[in-house]
Amino acid sequence: MTEQSPTAWKYCGNQFKMWRQEAGVSRERVGDETNYSPDTITAFERGVRRPTARLLAVGDELFGARGKLKAAAQYLEPERFPPRAQEFMGLEAEAIALQGYETFRIPGLLQTPAYVRALFNAHYPPLDDETVERRVGARLERQQMLTSRPTTYFGFVLGEIALRCPVGGPVVMREQCERLLEIGALRNVDIQVMPTARGAHAGINGPMVLLESPDHEHYAYEEGQVRSVLHADSEAVSTLTQRFGMIRMQALNAEESARLIREVADEW
Repeated sequence: MTEQSPTAWKYCGNQFKMWRQEAGVSRERVGDETNYSPDTITAFERGVRRPTARLLAVGDELFGARGKLKAAAQYLEPERFPPRAQEFMGLEAEAIALQGYETFRIPGLLQTPAYVRALFNAHYPPLDDETVERRVGARLERQQMLTSRPTTYFGFVLGEIALRCPVGGPVVMREQCERLLEIGALRNVDIQVMPTARGAHAGINGPMVLLESPDHEHYAYEEGQVRSVLHADSEAVSTLTQRFGMIRMQALNAEESARLIREVADEW
C-alpha cells in the first residue's frame, strides 16, 4: 500500500497553479527562473512532489502574490514521523504509562544513535539522506521522555535475539547493550528479556505497545510492514493487555535480564 501525497502538498500546488494561471505565466517561464523543468513544475502543482521554498518564493514574485505563496512554506515541512505512526506518537508524548514488547530489534526508545542509523540505512526501499536524518533526529528526541518524565512508567520486554542480532556490527551492539543497562537502572524503567530458550510463548505473534493516557484511557498499538493499527476499543486492548501480562511473566525478571544483557555485551 503506497502512502498518498500529503493534502498540504496538493492544496499548495493547486494554489500555485491558480496564481500562475491568473498571472498568465507559463510553466516554462517559471522553469527559467527556478531551474525546474516544466514536468517538475507540473508535479509540484499536482501535489505529487512537495513544493519547495524556492518555487514558492519565485512564484510569489512572478505572480504578484504579495507573500501569500511564500507563507505556505512553513506548512510544508516534512513530517518527522511516517504518517501511519503520527497518531500513536501524539499519544506516546502524553502517556503516563507505556509498556511494549519487541521481538527482533531493540525498542526505539532504547536505541543508541548508531543503532538507529544502522536500521534506517538498511531500510528498503532506500530512504533519501534528508529522510534518514529527519527520522534519526526524531527518534533520538523521543527518547528524552525517559529522563524528562520521571513519573511516567516505561516497561519493555525484548526478545533475546534482539541482543544477538549484529545491527551495525559488534561495536554498535556492545554500546547498545551498555545503553540498555544504563536506562534499565532508572527508577521509572523496567527492561526484561524473553530468552530464546523459552520456545513458544505469548509474544510469539509479534510486537505491541500499550499506552495509558492522563485521563486513564487505554490504547494498544501494533506496527506491521506496511500499515499500523492503533486500538482504542476495549476488547482489543484487553486482549493485548492480557497477552502482555503473560509475556512479562514468561520473560526473565529485571535482575536476571540485566545479567543476561551484561553477558551478551561482554561477548560482543
